[in-house]
Amino acid sequence: MLLRLMEIFVFWYPAIMSVMWMVGGVMFYITNEKKKPIPLYETPMVSILVPCFNEAETIEKTVEELSKIRYPNYEIIAINDGSSDNTSEIVLSLLPKYENLRFIDLKENNGKANALYLGLLASKGEILVGVDSDSYLTPDALNYMVPHFTTPFNSERVGAVTGNPRVRNRNSLLAKLQLCEYASIISLIKRTQRIWGKVMTVSGVVVAFRKRALMDCRLWDRDMITEDIGVTWKLEKKFWDVRYEPRALCMMLVPETIKGLYNQRKRWTKGGMEILRRHGNIFKSWKTRRMFTIYLEQLLTILWAICWLILTIILVIGLIFNGTWDALPYIWKSLFLSLVCLIQFFVAMALDRKYDNELMKNAIAAIWYPFCYWYINAIVVICSLPLLLGKKKKLATWESPDRGLQ
Repeated sequence: MLLRLMEIFVFWYPAIMSVMWMVGGVMFYITNEKKKPIPLYETPMVSILVPCFNEAETIEKTVEELSKIRYPNYEIIAINDGSSDNTSEIVLSLLPKYENLRFIDLKENNGKANALYLGLLASKGEILVGVDSDSYLTPDALNYMVPHFTTPFNSERVGAVTGNPRVRNRNSLLAKLQLCEYASIISLIKRTQRIWGKVMTVSGVVVAFRKRALMDCRLWDRDMITEDIGVTWKLEKKFWDVRYEPRALCMMLVPETIKGLYNQRKRWTKGGMEILRRHGNIFKSWKTRRMFTIYLEQLLTILWAICWLILTIILVIGLIFNGTWDALPYIWKSLFLSLVCLIQFFVAMALDRKYDNELMKNAIAAIWYPFCYWYINAIVVICSLPLLLGKKKKLATWESPDRGLQ
């Protein structure tokens, strides 16, 4: 009986979630993206924070592109977090060239959250935009993000606006897989969560914050490796509105090695598990009821991975010792899931193609990825479970990531 329930859960959970993402994505498109963007009523000071660690290969390109932003009132603050390469020298050489560039040079690596914290202390703007040092905003991105904070209609509740990351290194199959993932899965999830009223993970690569909101929730957790997930939940628990703005594009590099991609996903998964451990107290208050479903979704995803692993082990053992395996039911179920994921792929491509004319051409090679996403995610979740038992660090420091091919 229990085994049968596990089979039903492993089959139906990804199918139901895919349908929910598609419906939520289409609803968000109709209610938000088809309408005209919010007008830019005011142009308050914006501070763009760019934390850096061993970014000698990318930081000059990032600063150059950020200087092209078509917004009249902003500054760029680069924070070098104890890099061991010549990142510091490169940024110092750029200071005379860009008048709105400022620089904080830290001697020790204390993590991205700590670098953002110090950048906030030095910032002049009420709106802070976090951008990874291998990424850059498109010229009009701020013109789409800032109005959420300044419009006369219900803007005082807005604590954060996350943008739309776009993969710019598209030469390898691994990069195209991630291009497909960001378009057909991650963007759909954010659209759906916005329809639910709770975007629970801002993209650390591109997000704008109201400084007052960050102060209200006591800033980023400096002992978390995924500070973007942590601060989102803290903002939501303080009843700040977190929004998704797909028109605010950010061009980023993604890992192009299996090891780099695995380490990234393991970090994301561990961050999600830390969230479950830290914020289980949301069930103590009815005021946070709109967060219940998101929390339960996180739990169900971990449970799905465990059930999938158990079923896989049982099937393999049966095949080895009995020599038979009634595969037909599983083949039909896999075909059905493949069809659902294929529909999801084309729905997402239709929604996102207005932001990227070459999206379909590059993503078609990875058309099968939405189906494999669930199994890849399950493997990473299983491998990450022991990390929760590890000893906590005082500060979550970072390592040089795989930035992909240039």
